[in-house]
Amino acid sequence: MASDLITDTTDANFDKDVITSDVPVLVDFWATWCGPCRAIAPVLEVMAGEYKGRLAICKVDVDHNQAIAGRFGVRNIPTLLLFKGGEVVGQRVGALNRKALDEFVSTAL
Repeated sequence: MASDLITDTTDANFDKDVITSDVPVLVDFWATWCGPCRAIAPVLEVMAGEYKGRLAICKVDVDHNQAIAGRFGVRNIPTLLLFKGGEVVGQRVGALNRKALDEFVSTAL
């Protein structure tokens, strides 16, 4: 479900895509059957273009990547984790609107 601007990351490549990133990373833990996850997907797509070069956006399908979801204690989706310098600097659960997403990511930029 990712695009040219959003990276589908997995248990195998999460550290490369997120932990060692030179820019802050917003990680969306989601699943195909999750309505709120599908609702925020277009907003994240727009944000990925607008924040290109300053913020990376990755998606983790929790049905196929349970190890990474467990590593970060993801129990509900959508869960959005914000990473900076390889560390979690923020977490939000639920479908946020664009204003709330912008405010959330601004803390890491």
